[in-house]
Amino acid sequence: MTTASISVQGVHKRFPTAGGADVVALAGIDLEIAPGEFVCLLGPSGCGKSTLLNAISGFSPPSSGRIEVSGRPVLGPGPDRGMVFQEYALFPWMTVAQNIAFGLEIKGLSKAEIAANVERWLQLLRLGEFRDRFPKDLSGGMRQRVAIARVLAIDPPVLLMDEPFGALDALSRRALQDELTKIWAELGKTIVFVTHSIEEAIYLADRIVVMTYRPGTIKADVRVDVPRPRDSSDATFNALKREIGAMVMAEQARHDEAERSGLTMD
Repeated sequence: MTTASISVQGVHKRFPTAGGADVVALAGIDLEIAPGEFVCLLGPSGCGKSTLLNAISGFSPPSSGRIEVSGRPVLGPGPDRGMVFQEYALFPWMTVAQNIAFGLEIKGLSKAEIAANVERWLQLLRLGEFRDRFPKDLSGGMRQRVAIARVLAIDPPVLLMDEPFGALDALSRRALQDELTKIWAELGKTIVFVTHSIEEAIYLADRIVVMTYRPGTIKADVRVDVPRPRDSSDATFNALKREIGAMVMAEQARHDEAERSGLTMD
């Protein structure tokens, strides 16, 4: 089992525009995530959630500031961080088993090791009967299971997830939320999860980082002291949902006002 800490120190991110003035997407982000923590980044469109996640992944480095994983600076993508996207990002010409095996082949594992790993993740994510199917033959929920299995198979200490369940129907979404929490509890991965859903954030996370509308800063860092397994009808759950909802809606109002003024750049 591998796990890792994440340290975000004074991170700013600017994007140039055609008019010459930079858009400040992130401003002075300081965030410490302990090994094995499950943290959700929450806020309206344009608050910089995905921008921060991409900076941690190494895909889009910050304009200034420093990001470290287990004390080592993030200078680009690396095998210590696995990324799961909303769009699944599977190879359409590969079967389910071949998609899961791909990263293991890149790592140079033996055929026996690859076969054992693939089988493990097929069973853990209930994909066994779909091993020889192609992505086009799967539902959205099943495709996302494959995407998660492919990342977990290479055993990254950090799992970065950018609204991975956003395109799924309610039943598939809840089923995958439950699968993810079970896997997290078993493996102890450090997870940073972007979502627009307040309920999803409370259902999944140890901590919820609420971000402000542009420039993205940390409005609140809320510990979720709701016992697991969590029940969305529980009074404590709903009290926290109202508290966080008020914060998010205040930032959503700022987003809507900017949109009316023609200033948004999502």
